[in-house]
Amino acid sequence: MNPLKAYPREVNVFLAASLISAIGSSLMWPLVSMFVFDELGRSMADAGLVILIQSVGGIVGQLIGGSFYHKVGVKRLIVGSLVLNAASLFLLPVVRESWPLFLVAMGLVGLFNAVSMPAIQAFVGFRFAERRAELFNVIYVANNIGVAVGTAGSGFLADISYNLSFIANGATNLLFAAFFLVYLHKVDEAGLERGSRAGWKDRTGDRDSAEDSASASSGRSLKKTGGTWALLGNIRLYLFLALGGLLLQVGNSIWNAGVSPSIIASGMEKKAYGFLWTLNGILIFAAQPVTVLLRRFVARTVTAQMTASSLFYLAGYACILVWPSYPGMIAGMVFATIGEMLIAPAVPAYLAESGGRHAPFYIGLTGGIGSVGRVFGPFVMGTLFDAGGLSPVAWLAVVTAGLSASFYAVHSRLQSSSGQLAAGSDGN
Repeated sequence: MNPLKAYPREVNVFLAASLISAIGSSLMWPLVSMFVFDELGRSMADAGLVILIQSVGGIVGQLIGGSFYHKVGVKRLIVGSLVLNAASLFLLPVVRESWPLFLVAMGLVGLFNAVSMPAIQAFVGFRFAERRAELFNVIYVANNIGVAVGTAGSGFLADISYNLSFIANGATNLLFAAFFLVYLHKVDEAGLERGSRAGWKDRTGDRDSAEDSASASSGRSLKKTGGTWALLGNIRLYLFLALGGLLLQVGNSIWNAGVSPSIIASGMEKKAYGFLWTLNGILIFAAQPVTVLLRRFVARTVTAQMTASSLFYLAGYACILVWPSYPGMIAGMVFATIGEMLIAPAVPAYLAESGGRHAPFYIGLTGGIGSVGRVFGPFVMGTLFDAGGLSPVAWLAVVTAGLSASFYAVHSRLQSSSGQLAAGSDGN
């Protein structure tokens, strides 16, 4: 039986569009450092600067995307950011000869790409409220199919032309924008807005889906407060969640700033590092039954899934620490991938459920805070690796994963004590 038949046609079309977008995005990101070092003839420090600027742009973009969801409107925000991101990508081959302009263009790529992220996640959460946790997981898997296909093809494109990868990424962004332009035109956006004020009613029926969980009280209280500072003051909803994500991003830097140079220093072939990510992609598909069982019997709520996720990350980093060899890295990737599979759909599902009308703001805010770890993690771990090799890097990853588990546990306890614990997936 085709599992996609279980979803409405519009969901399947959305998944196809997301897949195409993921393929386009992953055509470029593995090549940025290589492009700067090989094609532009600059240092690896300059390559790191490019990634830093792109990441900072991504942080700002997530905050903008979450804050302007209602102010700008769903269609203008999503379509506009995708079109501007495409324009920034098309600009890269033009400004490549000017280093300052290239840095600006890469910052814009990070900015506009990130603006669309919280907006799309919030839209999915509101549009398909009845099955949001399940759909976030399906979208996550579909995007990873796109990443696997895109990264596999990126090397072939680079052999032909680096510029071609930028253009192909921009083209897929335009296709995604065209999809949303048509798709959102068919959706009664005004109706969605009315639904948001009433608790985000599911358009498939008259029942208010937000009222199905205790988190509806959170949504009502948020609507009464209003204002950015008031939303920021609701730290019980987002702060410990965001800090947990930040620490996980720091720990996850072990792969680029610890495992990768360790493999090279030990004399192994570079393809050994590539195999770890091939394993990651395979597990995201093959290990779905494992995460289904975990969600059904162990981590039954989305907040419990976050805590379980950080514990799996911790187990993976501990494998690398106590078994600093390639088999230990393989074991670490297995555990870390299961952790990734638990948390990737859990965070947007929780915020869409508990954030009420202001869910886009909180999705962007937590994403922006979490991305700080992605900015500074590689630098900190790279410094540790230069000083002492893989061991101090693995220690830091273990500590950050443990702290992340503590923050997620506090977050879960706060939601439980306030009667706002979001219902998790039913294991489907």
